[in-house]
Amino acid sequence: MAFWTDARLQDPKRQYRFLVTLGGMSNGATWYSKTATKPELSFTTVEHNYLNHRFYYPGRAEWSEVTVTLVDPVSPDAASETAKIIQNSGYNPPKNSNDATTISKRKAVDALNTVVISQIDDEGNALESWTLRNAFITNVSYGQLDYSSDDMTEISLTIRYDFAELKAGGDTYWSLGSQ
Repeated sequence: MAFWTDARLQDPKRQYRFLVTLGGMSNGATWYSKTATKPELSFTTVEHNYLNHRFYYPGRAEWSEVTVTLVDPVSPDAASETAKIIQNSGYNPPKNSNDATTISKRKAVDALNTVVISQIDDEGNALESWTLRNAFITNVSYGQLDYSSDDMTEISLTIRYDFAELKAGGDTYWSLGSQ
């Protein structure tokens, strides 16, 4: 029986019931999140021509970047928290001509720490959780200012990762650990 025919059954998953945890920010920054895109997986295809026929085979898996929009509270300051993550990734303007410090994947992944996007039910229990593996920030937008608006200031993060681990319905998919 479908959820819409019997109100006693579980509600469907709702877009506004989610949490984003950014391990590199104070207390995981769970309450900062305003919007988040869930991971997206696509597969390339390989074409093989034989006489006047074409055959297609699945190729490599590709995970798309995730975008998370945060509100920027005064305390703790999300702008300075993201700046610390970027700085801890290895980005610093050169102090002199001999400064050869650069960003590395290890430092960028360590600085952002664990990223988890959880879709929750009406009681706050996780229905599904996406853990982004080897995640790092590829873009930070510190928002815009506007005298005609009373909206909260936002920060948008674009996050690249190698793959995502999904936990849903008691099962774990694409995990590095034993299942």
